[in-house]
Amino acid sequence: MKFSTSVGLAVAGVLVGAGAAYVALRPAAPAAPPPAAAAAVAAPASPAAFVPPLDSLIPNDEFGQEVRRGQQIFTQTGLYAKQYTGNTLACANCHIDAGRLAHSAPLWGAYVSYPAYRSKNKRVNTFQERMQGCFRFSMNGRAPPLGDPVLVALESYAYWLSTGAPVNVALAGRGYPKVPKPAMAPDYARGQGVFTQHCAVCHGPDGQGQRAAGAQVFPPLWGPESFNWGAGMGDVANAAGFIKANMPLGLGGTLSDQDAWDVATFMDGHERPQDPRFAGTVEKTRALYHEGPTSLYGTTVNGVLLGAHAVPPGGSTRGAGSPPR
Repeated sequence: MKFSTSVGLAVAGVLVGAGAAYVALRPAAPAAPPPAAAAAVAAPASPAAFVPPLDSLIPNDEFGQEVRRGQQIFTQTGLYAKQYTGNTLACANCHIDAGRLAHSAPLWGAYVSYPAYRSKNKRVNTFQERMQGCFRFSMNGRAPPLGDPVLVALESYAYWLSTGAPVNVALAGRGYPKVPKPAMAPDYARGQGVFTQHCAVCHGPDGQGQRAAGAQVFPPLWGPESFNWGAGMGDVANAAGFIKANMPLGLGGTLSDQDAWDVATFMDGHERPQDPRFAGTVEKTRALYHEGPTSLYGTTVNGVLLGAHAVPPGGSTRGAGSPPR
Protein backbone atom coordinates (compact mmCIF):
# COMPACT_ATOMS: atom_id res chain seq x y z
CA MET A 1 0.00 0.00 0.00
CA LYS A 2 1.90 2.98 -1.10
CA PHE A 3 0.97 6.35 0.38
CA SER A 4 1.87 9.89 -0.56
CA THR A 5 2.32 13.15 1.29
CA SER A 6 -3.37 13.48 5.90
CA VAL A 7 -5.02 9.38 8.07
CA GLY A 8 -3.03 4.60 4.46
CA LEU A 9 -2.64 3.06 3.37
CA ALA A 10 -2.68 5.17 5.58
CA VAL A 11 -3.44 6.77 7.07
CA ALA A 12 -4.73 8.09 7.57
CA GLY A 13 -3.37 10.70 7.25
CA VAL A 14 -3.02 8.33 7.72
CA LEU A 15 -1.83 7.39 5.39
CA VAL A 16 0.81 7.67 2.22
CA GLY A 17 4.13 9.04 0.89
CA ALA A 18 5.70 12.36 0.08
CA GLY A 19 3.56 15.22 -1.21
CA ALA A 20 5.74 15.76 -4.22
CA ALA A 21 5.31 12.12 -5.19
CA TYR A 22 1.55 12.48 -5.13
CA VAL A 23 1.54 15.62 -7.22
CA ALA A 24 3.39 13.67 -9.89
CA LEU A 25 0.63 11.08 -9.95
CA ARG A 26 -2.09 13.36 -11.31
CA PRO A 27 -3.59 11.40 -14.19
CA ALA A 28 -3.67 12.99 -17.61
CA ALA A 29 -7.07 13.57 -19.13
CA PRO A 30 -8.06 10.52 -21.20
CA ALA A 31 -8.03 10.98 -24.96
CA ALA A 32 -11.42 11.14 -26.63
CA PRO A 33 -12.35 7.92 -28.47
CA PRO A 34 -12.32 8.06 -32.29
CA PRO A 35 -15.77 8.78 -33.80
CA ALA A 36 -16.19 5.26 -35.09
CA ALA A 37 -15.63 3.80 -31.65
CA ALA A 38 -17.64 6.37 -29.70
CA ALA A 39 -20.84 4.35 -29.78
CA ALA A 40 -19.06 1.38 -28.23
CA VAL A 41 -17.90 3.34 -25.22
CA ALA A 42 -20.10 2.58 -22.23
CA ALA A 43 -21.56 5.42 -20.18
CA PRO A 44 -19.66 6.06 -16.95
CA ALA A 45 -20.95 4.15 -13.96
CA SER A 46 -20.82 7.25 -11.76
CA PRO A 47 -20.71 11.03 -12.26
CA ALA A 48 -17.37 12.52 -13.18
CA ALA A 49 -15.47 13.99 -10.26
CA PHE A 50 -14.99 17.73 -9.93
CA VAL A 51 -11.73 19.01 -11.41
CA PRO A 52 -9.97 21.69 -9.33
CA PRO A 53 -8.05 24.55 -10.97
CA LEU A 54 -4.41 24.12 -11.90
CA ASP A 55 -1.68 25.46 -9.63
CA SER A 56 -0.56 27.67 -12.51
CA LEU A 57 -3.79 29.64 -12.13
CA ILE A 58 -3.12 30.68 -8.53
CA PRO A 59 -3.08 34.48 -8.70
CA ASN A 60 0.13 36.39 -8.19
CA ASP A 61 -1.21 38.59 -5.42
CA GLU A 62 -1.54 38.57 -1.64
CA PHE A 63 -4.31 35.99 -1.73
CA GLY A 64 -2.29 33.77 -4.03
CA GLN A 65 0.59 33.93 -1.60
CA GLU A 66 -1.70 32.63 1.14
CA VAL A 67 -2.96 29.84 -1.12
CA ARG A 68 0.60 28.75 -1.86
CA ARG A 69 1.45 28.89 1.83
CA GLY A 70 -1.54 26.65 2.57
CA GLN A 71 -0.33 24.18 -0.05
CA GLN A 72 3.11 24.12 1.57
CA ILE A 73 1.58 23.44 4.98
CA PHE A 74 -0.61 20.73 3.50
CA THR A 75 2.21 18.86 1.79
CA GLN A 76 4.98 19.50 4.36
CA THR A 77 3.04 19.84 7.57
CA GLY A 78 5.89 18.92 9.88
CA LEU A 79 8.02 21.69 8.39
CA TYR A 80 5.51 24.52 8.11
CA ALA A 81 3.19 23.73 11.04
CA LYS A 82 5.65 21.95 13.32
CA GLN A 83 4.25 23.60 16.45
CA TYR A 84 0.95 21.77 15.98
CA THR A 85 2.13 18.31 14.90
CA GLY A 86 3.07 15.29 16.98
CA ASN A 87 4.13 12.73 14.36
CA THR A 88 5.88 12.49 11.02
CA LEU A 89 2.75 12.56 8.86
CA ALA A 90 1.57 15.31 6.53
CA CYS A 91 -1.97 16.24 5.56
CA ALA A 92 -1.30 14.95 2.06
CA ASN A 93 -0.64 11.43 3.37
CA CYS A 94 -4.39 10.82 3.55
CA HIS A 95 -5.46 13.43 0.96
CA ILE A 96 -3.40 12.44 -2.07
CA ASP A 97 -2.06 14.72 -4.80
CA ALA A 98 -1.93 17.68 -2.41
CA GLY A 99 -5.64 17.37 -1.65
CA ARG A 100 -6.75 17.16 -5.28
CA LEU A 101 -7.39 13.49 -5.92
CA ALA A 102 -10.98 12.24 -6.00
CA HIS A 103 -11.84 9.42 -3.55
CA SER A 104 -8.97 10.52 -1.32
CA ALA A 105 -10.98 12.99 0.78
CA PRO A 106 -10.05 15.89 -1.54
CA LEU A 107 -10.12 19.41 -0.14
CA TRP A 108 -12.50 20.60 -2.85
CA GLY A 109 -15.10 18.09 -1.62
CA ALA A 110 -14.65 19.05 2.03
CA TYR A 111 -14.60 22.84 1.82
CA VAL A 112 -18.03 23.12 0.17
CA SER A 113 -19.53 20.69 2.73
CA TYR A 114 -19.04 22.85 5.83
CA PRO A 115 -20.46 24.01 8.20
CA ALA A 116 -21.90 20.58 8.96
CA TYR A 117 -23.01 18.47 11.92
CA ARG A 118 -20.44 15.87 12.99
CA SER A 119 -21.41 12.90 15.11
CA LYS A 120 -17.80 12.71 16.31
CA ASN A 121 -18.25 15.75 18.56
CA LYS A 122 -22.05 16.01 18.31
CA ARG A 123 -22.30 19.57 17.05
CA VAL A 124 -22.10 21.67 13.92
CA ASN A 125 -18.50 22.29 12.92
CA THR A 126 -17.02 25.00 10.73
CA PHE A 127 -14.33 24.08 8.22
CA GLN A 128 -11.62 25.44 10.50
CA GLU A 129 -12.97 23.37 13.39
CA ARG A 130 -12.88 20.30 11.16
CA MET A 131 -9.21 20.99 10.42
CA GLN A 132 -8.51 21.41 14.14
CA GLY A 133 -9.61 17.80 14.54
CA CYS A 134 -7.15 16.69 11.86
CA PHE A 135 -4.26 18.19 13.83
CA ARG A 136 -5.50 16.70 17.08
CA PHE A 137 -6.10 13.17 15.82
CA SER A 138 -4.43 12.41 12.48
CA MET A 139 -1.39 14.56 13.21
CA ASN A 140 -1.37 13.47 16.89
CA GLY A 141 -0.69 17.08 17.82
CA ARG A 142 -2.70 19.99 19.12
CA ALA A 143 -5.39 22.08 17.52
CA PRO A 144 -4.33 25.49 16.22
CA PRO A 145 -6.56 28.24 17.65
CA LEU A 146 -9.38 29.38 15.37
CA GLY A 147 -8.06 32.14 13.14
CA ASP A 148 -4.47 30.96 13.51
CA PRO A 149 -2.36 31.75 10.40
CA VAL A 150 -1.91 28.01 9.79
CA LEU A 151 -5.68 27.45 9.59
CA VAL A 152 -6.21 30.59 7.52
CA ALA A 153 -3.63 29.42 4.98
CA LEU A 154 -5.08 25.91 4.80
CA GLU A 155 -8.60 27.27 4.42
CA SER A 156 -7.42 29.62 1.65
CA TYR A 157 -5.89 26.67 -0.19
CA ALA A 158 -9.07 24.59 0.19
CA TYR A 159 -11.18 27.54 -0.98
CA TRP A 160 -8.98 27.92 -4.06
CA LEU A 161 -9.19 24.22 -4.94
CA SER A 162 -12.99 24.35 -4.72
CA THR A 163 -13.25 27.19 -7.26
CA GLY A 164 -16.40 26.51 -9.29
CA ALA A 165 -17.67 23.68 -7.07
CA PRO A 166 -21.31 23.87 -5.92
CA VAL A 167 -21.88 24.48 -2.21
CA ASN A 168 -23.66 21.91 -0.02
CA VAL A 169 -23.66 19.25 -2.73
CA ALA A 170 -22.33 15.72 -2.18
CA LEU A 171 -19.82 15.86 -5.01
CA ALA A 172 -18.75 12.64 -6.70
CA GLY A 173 -15.33 11.62 -5.39
CA ARG A 174 -15.56 13.44 -2.05
CA GLY A 175 -14.41 11.54 1.03
CA TYR A 176 -13.39 7.90 0.79
CA PRO A 177 -15.59 5.33 -0.96
CA LYS A 178 -17.56 2.82 1.07
CA VAL A 179 -16.30 -0.69 0.37
CA PRO A 180 -18.93 -3.45 0.57
CA LYS A 181 -18.41 -5.90 3.41
CA PRO A 182 -16.43 -8.85 2.10
CA ALA A 183 -17.63 -12.44 1.83
CA MET A 184 -15.33 -13.50 4.66
CA ALA A 185 -14.88 -11.62 7.93
CA PRO A 186 -11.79 -9.36 7.78
CA ASP A 187 -8.74 -11.27 8.95
CA TYR A 188 -5.46 -10.00 10.44
CA ALA A 189 -3.35 -12.90 9.11
CA ARG A 190 -4.65 -12.56 5.56
CA GLY A 191 -4.11 -8.82 5.82
CA GLN A 192 -0.51 -9.39 6.81
CA GLY A 193 -0.02 -11.34 3.59
CA VAL A 194 -1.55 -8.51 1.54
CA PHE A 195 0.68 -6.01 3.35
CA THR A 196 3.82 -8.05 2.67
CA GLN A 197 2.98 -8.41 -1.00
CA HIS A 198 1.70 -4.93 -1.81
CA CYS A 199 2.58 -2.45 0.94
CA ALA A 200 5.87 -3.27 2.62
CA VAL A 201 7.93 -2.09 -0.35
CA CYS A 202 6.98 1.50 0.52
CA HIS A 203 5.95 1.37 4.17
CA GLY A 204 8.65 -1.08 5.24
CA PRO A 205 8.20 -4.59 6.67
CA ASP A 206 7.67 -3.03 10.11
CA GLY A 207 5.10 -0.51 8.84
CA GLN A 208 7.23 2.45 9.89
CA GLY A 209 7.58 3.96 6.46
CA GLN A 210 10.73 5.27 4.85
CA ARG A 211 12.82 8.39 5.35
CA ALA A 212 15.32 9.97 2.98
CA ALA A 213 17.49 13.06 3.48
CA GLY A 214 15.75 13.70 6.78
CA ALA A 215 12.26 13.72 5.24
CA GLN A 216 9.47 11.18 5.69
CA VAL A 217 8.95 9.86 2.15
CA PHE A 218 6.42 7.13 2.99
CA PRO A 219 4.48 7.40 6.25
CA PRO A 220 4.39 5.05 9.24
CA LEU A 221 1.11 3.18 9.48
CA TRP A 222 1.25 2.37 13.20
CA GLY A 223 3.47 3.01 16.20
CA PRO A 224 4.37 6.28 17.96
CA GLU A 225 4.93 8.30 14.76
CA SER A 226 1.58 7.46 13.17
CA PHE A 227 -1.97 8.78 13.63
CA ASN A 228 -3.51 8.25 17.05
CA TRP A 229 -6.50 6.14 18.07
CA GLY A 230 -8.90 9.05 17.61
CA ALA A 231 -8.13 9.49 13.89
CA GLY A 232 -10.64 8.49 11.25
CA MET A 233 -8.10 6.17 9.65
CA GLY A 234 -8.15 4.14 12.86
CA ASP A 235 -11.59 2.88 11.82
CA VAL A 236 -11.22 -0.23 9.66
CA ALA A 237 -14.07 0.75 7.33
CA ASN A 238 -12.53 4.16 6.62
CA ALA A 239 -9.11 2.65 6.10
CA ALA A 240 -10.52 0.01 3.74
CA GLY A 241 -12.15 2.73 1.65
CA PHE A 242 -8.93 4.72 1.37
CA ILE A 243 -6.90 1.62 0.57
CA LYS A 244 -9.33 0.29 -2.04
CA ALA A 245 -9.40 3.59 -3.92
CA ASN A 246 -5.78 4.63 -3.63
CA MET A 247 -3.40 1.82 -2.77
CA PRO A 248 -0.90 0.62 -3.85
CA LEU A 249 0.18 4.12 -4.79
CA GLY A 250 -0.72 4.74 -8.42
CA LEU A 251 -2.61 1.42 -8.62
CA GLY A 252 -5.81 2.28 -6.76
CA GLY A 253 -8.71 -0.07 -7.42
CA THR A 254 -6.51 -3.11 -8.07
CA LEU A 255 -7.00 -4.75 -4.67
CA SER A 256 -10.14 -6.77 -4.09
CA ASP A 257 -12.69 -5.65 -1.51
CA GLN A 258 -11.60 -8.59 0.63
CA ASP A 259 -7.95 -7.60 0.42
CA ALA A 260 -8.76 -3.99 1.31
CA TRP A 261 -10.70 -5.01 4.43
CA ASP A 262 -8.08 -7.57 5.44
CA VAL A 263 -5.09 -5.26 5.14
CA ALA A 264 -6.99 -2.42 6.86
CA THR A 265 -7.60 -4.83 9.73
CA PHE A 266 -3.90 -5.69 9.82
CA MET A 267 -2.90 -2.02 9.83
CA ASP A 268 -5.39 -1.01 12.51
CA GLY A 269 -4.57 -4.12 14.53
CA HIS A 270 -1.38 -2.47 15.81
CA GLU A 271 -0.80 -0.13 18.72
CA ARG A 272 -0.54 3.60 18.12
CA PRO A 273 -0.70 6.81 20.21
CA GLN A 274 -3.57 7.07 22.68
CA ASP A 275 -6.88 8.73 21.82
CA PRO A 276 -6.60 12.28 23.25
CA ARG A 277 -10.15 11.84 24.57
CA PHE A 278 -8.91 9.02 26.82
CA ALA A 279 -11.38 8.64 29.69
CA GLY A 280 -9.15 6.93 32.26
CA THR A 281 -9.48 3.32 31.11
CA VAL A 282 -9.44 1.61 27.74
CA GLU A 283 -12.82 0.06 28.47
CA LYS A 284 -14.49 3.39 29.24
CA THR A 285 -12.84 5.10 26.28
CA ARG A 286 -14.06 2.37 23.94
CA ALA A 287 -17.58 2.62 25.33
CA LEU A 288 -17.59 6.38 24.75
CA TYR A 289 -15.86 6.67 21.39
CA HIS A 290 -15.07 3.29 19.81
CA GLU A 291 -18.06 1.06 20.37
CA GLY A 292 -18.68 0.53 16.66
CA PRO A 293 -17.91 -2.83 15.05
CA THR A 294 -15.13 -1.46 12.82
CA SER A 295 -12.95 -0.02 15.60
CA LEU A 296 -10.31 -2.34 17.03
CA TYR A 297 -9.50 -0.03 19.96
CA GLY A 298 -10.14 -1.87 23.21
CA THR A 299 -10.18 -5.28 21.51
CA THR A 300 -7.54 -7.97 21.94
CA VAL A 301 -5.43 -8.73 18.87
CA ASN A 302 -2.65 -11.33 19.07
CA GLY A 303 -2.95 -11.30 22.85
CA VAL A 304 -2.59 -7.49 23.09
CA LEU A 305 -5.36 -5.23 24.37
CA LEU A 306 -5.15 -2.38 21.87
CA GLY A 307 -5.01 0.98 23.61
CA ALA A 308 -3.58 -0.43 26.83
CA HIS A 309 0.03 0.14 25.78
CA ALA A 310 -0.40 3.29 23.70
CA VAL A 311 2.02 6.15 24.18
CA PRO A 312 0.29 9.29 25.47
CA PRO A 313 -1.36 11.44 22.78
CA GLY A 314 1.30 13.69 21.33
CA GLY A 315 3.85 11.50 23.07
CA SER A 316 6.16 11.50 20.06
CA THR A 317 5.81 15.21 19.38
CA ARG A 318 8.44 17.11 17.49
CA GLY A 319 7.15 20.59 18.04
CA ALA A 320 3.86 20.58 19.93
CA GLY A 321 4.89 22.39 23.03
CA SER A 322 1.84 21.39 25.05
CA PRO A 323 -0.42 18.36 25.21
CA PRO A 324 -3.14 18.01 22.57
CA ARG A 325 -6.46 19.56 23.45
